[in-house]
Amino acid sequence: MDAEVRAKVLPVLDAAFSPAILHIKAIKEIVKQQKGIPVTVAVEQTDGSVYRFSYTLPPAEHPLGKRNDFYLERMIKFLLWSCGGYRIHVAAPKDLVDRLKLHYVETECGRFDAKLMGTLIYEKPFEIVWAATEADLPKAHEAARALGRHLDGCRIGFDLGASDRKVAAVCDGKVVFSEEVPWMPALQADPQWHYEELMSMLKSAAAHLPRVDAIGGSSAGVYVNNKVQVASLFRSVPTPLFKSRVKEIFLELRKAWNNVPFEVVNDGEVTALAGAMSLQDNSVLGVALGSSEAVGYVTPEGRITSRLNELAFAPVDYRDNAPADEWSGDLGCGVQYFSQQAVGRLLKPAGIDLPGSMTLPEKLKEVQKLMAGGDERARNIFSTIGVYLGYTTALYAEYYDIRNVLTLGRVTSGEGGSIILEKAKEVLCLEFPELVSKIAYHTPNERDKRHGQAIAAASLPSLEK
Repeated sequence: MDAEVRAKVLPVLDAAFSPAILHIKAIKEIVKQQKGIPVTVAVEQTDGSVYRFSYTLPPAEHPLGKRNDFYLERMIKFLLWSCGGYRIHVAAPKDLVDRLKLHYVETECGRFDAKLMGTLIYEKPFEIVWAATEADLPKAHEAARALGRHLDGCRIGFDLGASDRKVAAVCDGKVVFSEEVPWMPALQADPQWHYEELMSMLKSAAAHLPRVDAIGGSSAGVYVNNKVQVASLFRSVPTPLFKSRVKEIFLELRKAWNNVPFEVVNDGEVTALAGAMSLQDNSVLGVALGSSEAVGYVTPEGRITSRLNELAFAPVDYRDNAPADEWSGDLGCGVQYFSQQAVGRLLKPAGIDLPGSMTLPEKLKEVQKLMAGGDERARNIFSTIGVYLGYTTALYAEYYDIRNVLTLGRVTSGEGGSIILEKAKEVLCLEFPELVSKIAYHTPNERDKRHGQAIAAASLPSLEK
């Protein structure tokens, strides 16, 4: 960790953790004393949305200034996965921007981001565009949708996860049936298997309703107008079949259900919406620590925006040897800190030896059993994740207007979840006291754990024409 960047609270199992927010904080202190390098970034989406953020990098002669290429790329990486966009306008010194362009051509991680954002999500060539001045950048514009909170009629709500799928029948806001079914969709290469599983799920819920007026769902991945752009659930499906069958699988299902109002969005968005509905408040960032990290955001006005909020791939740790994401190969991204993968990664430093044949969900269950028995090694795992969460909450607050952080997911179940929040609050108190009175942590109650996601998903479509 750089000399200027020192954490007051170190994770007990990961003392090398170098929180991104502390680097940002150190840079802000430096540029108070010395003139820095102003940078403004505008992230453009195909629907016309433009997200703008401004930074100041350290002067080139400062020790931290030697890492300005790294800092600029990491900051833009965060914007790519929190906002999403195919054309990135950067008002900064041209040599900095020229080197940034090379990152997306010459490095594996850069090419991964360029392909995901350009070819797969927005279906446009990915571009880094240099702007001579801030005035040359496109103006900020945000497309927000008032999805959700519709509880009239007979509805089906579903949630598709990596290891289980849930469905509920909801009548005028009341859950009349729900079920959870284990599955492993990421291993299935046949699109027809996926279609039949989803149809079976919907029929199971419909059997408990007099009619089906609307269907709403949440799923891991990126969805635009109910089309699957990127989703790990379908990772085994060959690309030609993905394009011909999976991409419009939910449109196919809607047609099979007489074209009733049908909405599918990212699971993180529904998590945040469920939190906002339960809390009866807005400015909610929902963070689900499950198979991966799923994040969603509800604005102060109670809307869901066109932001991706795929923070599993956003950098939170700036050390050079941070753990790598298994999909992109990038270092220090959220998935390795807020998921079952984080628990699995911390087993060895905690001194817990479990068979390599066990799956991550099975390993998590064993750690939670140890935690219930008072095992200090298990406590250290949840304490470490709590420190990660505290520093990363402050990082997220740089990019989102947050009043409420809702934490949920299997990793937060049981006493371990309480330890995570206890340590996160400790970090805020010691490092970011200005946030203590602004941001409140919440966990769902038992009713919301069972039905909140399904009700929120079912509430997505409006019955109004």
